[in-house]
Amino acid sequence: MTGPFIRPRRLRQTPAMRRLVAETRLHPSQLVLPMFVADGIDEPRPISSMPGVVQHTVDSLRAAAHDAVDAGVGGLMLFGVPRAEDKDATGSAGDRPDGVLNRGLEALRADFGDETVLMADTCLDEFTDHGHCGVLTESGDVDNDATLRRYESLAVAQARAGAHVVGPSGMMDGQVAAIRDALDAEGFIDTTILAYTAKYASAFYGPFREAVDSSLVGDRRTYQQDPANRLESARELLADLEEGADMVMVKPAMSYLDIVRDVADRTDAPVAAYQVSGEYAMIAAAAERGWIDFDAAIDESVLSIARAGASIVLTYAAPEVARRLARR
Repeated sequence: MTGPFIRPRRLRQTPAMRRLVAETRLHPSQLVLPMFVADGIDEPRPISSMPGVVQHTVDSLRAAAHDAVDAGVGGLMLFGVPRAEDKDATGSAGDRPDGVLNRGLEALRADFGDETVLMADTCLDEFTDHGHCGVLTESGDVDNDATLRRYESLAVAQARAGAHVVGPSGMMDGQVAAIRDALDAEGFIDTTILAYTAKYASAFYGPFREAVDSSLVGDRRTYQQDPANRLESARELLADLEEGADMVMVKPAMSYLDIVRDVADRTDAPVAAYQVSGEYAMIAAAAERGWIDFDAAIDESVLSIARAGASIVLTYAAPEVARRLARR
């Protein structure tokens, strides 16, 4: 068959040609590694539902962080796991200077300075004995405004400990504005806010709850978004940007690529997307059974998140993905 018709396969013939014409390009510096630092352990503790992921001691956190930064990862997102006896109704261990999350931040800031971007989860769920992301009323409902006061204190404590970025993830109304005012009042005008703009009430958070020893009974559907809703994310985005968010987040990522695209189309702010614990665990579990190739599947999944519009991707496989990207 001859003629001037288009032959798309000409652009797929060699790896060099495919690299040359690739429409989506991912760099290691766009990746963020979520990490768990736990109190009351003497050595890293494997998380059974997340193969290859552990709860760290402060020392092992430092070592793993150096490995990630050496691989080219652009940032580290820290979650704290306090001892069970340190949890209470208001999550007071979260903003104590000697709390495990703040000690982890201090250690990493001392090690890296501004060499990498240190992010902190600014939420109460890891620290409360009831497992919710906020302060509860006597009837057991989350008190939005009382929770904002706690978020203000958390954010200031995290900035003081060395976080470059605070990440309010509780989906409380007004959380970004409250945190911005609190940070500015304490002189942390350069501390960045990564707003969890679209955080859905997802079944894919299950392994994470093991990772942080969650005390949650029930669910978080009164404050996290309904998976049935799409336009709601646009309203949340508008509110977060008006309140002063510097970056925005979609979570989960893989099951919400349409939301990633929607958010990216509606803002020129950096858009992050979080490949959450269940999304990671599905790939890891299938790979353990020999059903898929872990490296290839993780790389493809992360690329798809970037293709959907995310400029920052949080994934538990960040160091491994970064190394492979650097070799291409």
